[in-house]
Amino acid sequence: MERQTSQPIGTPLEFCLRQRAAGSAQQAAVTDVILALCDAAQSIARLLAKGPLGGSLGAETGQDNSDGDSQKALDVLANDHVVRVLEPTPVRYLASEEEDAILTLREDAPLAVAVDPLDGSSNIDVNVSVGTIFSVYTASKEGASASFFRPGSEQIAAGYFVYGPHTALMLTTDDGVDLFVLDPEYRTFRLAQPALVIVPSTSEFAINASNYRHWLEPVRTFIDDCLEGVDGPRGKDFNMRWVASLVAETHRIFSRGGVFLYPADMREAYANGRLRLIYEAAPIAMLVEQAGGLAIDGTRRILDRIPTELHQRTPLIFGSSEKVARIQNYHTDPGYSRGQSPLFRTRGLFNA
Repeated sequence: MERQTSQPIGTPLEFCLRQRAAGSAQQAAVTDVILALCDAAQSIARLLAKGPLGGSLGAETGQDNSDGDSQKALDVLANDHVVRVLEPTPVRYLASEEEDAILTLREDAPLAVAVDPLDGSSNIDVNVSVGTIFSVYTASKEGASASFFRPGSEQIAAGYFVYGPHTALMLTTDDGVDLFVLDPEYRTFRLAQPALVIVPSTSEFAINASNYRHWLEPVRTFIDDCLEGVDGPRGKDFNMRWVASLVAETHRIFSRGGVFLYPADMREAYANGRLRLIYEAAPIAMLVEQAGGLAIDGTRRILDRIPTELHQRTPLIFGSSEKVARIQNYHTDPGYSRGQSPLFRTRGLFNA
């Protein structure tokens, strides 16, 4: 979709969406869904703002979600909020990370929504940013599973809410990426930055370095080359970041570029990655590509992947286009093997 003229900073989200949806029944339906999710996000933000006064929101409930992860109290509350606000909207099918199966909300509705109601919930009690991730598809005539078991390139909208010092919405409706910020006085999201672009090259990467010993060779080589800094093959110094909150990591990359890596590794439970293809990787990949970045699983474009399971996991590498392309080369070009890396001729990251 070709982007229309941007609205002035401070324009309410609803006005922006209604204008874009003019004459399009599908976009009008998408608008209703996004505005409903904004209501859920405000409720979640208010719960988070109470902190310990609202009880231990980060405490485990004693139950596991559909993916086998321990549910936090706020995971359950966030999921309940999302389901409730979407029930009256034009959503036929809802897939949630917190649900065992796809929910049917309205048999005659045109859309399917996938959502991670609360990403990064392990960070709640330490007051680190968490978020809600969502994506929108047209509902398939072939049923619930077919509505989500399709390439991510068929998403018609995607976004995330980040709950931090302020509550923000990063949104694409397939015509670029806009940042909206919640105005708490008027309880409305307002345009803060239109048409965001991820800078193509920076000197920052995000990865959990404690897993170094488990990484596959291409990832080790890339990170070692970065850590060698100005004296290594890259010829410059790099900074490393790791928040362990996908939404927070993504928001930083939109703000100043960089690359995020949550790769597959040699451990059995991590061989196919850990992030969810439908709920996390696909919507983040759509946002990133709409802003000029790239998103891959190591060798393949995330948006070309077709899920075969509802809660399927995947490796995820995304961010500034030049960095992601280089990492893909490390995976696919034999010339980037450890034997060819100057670092590994004499030493590695932990064997100087």
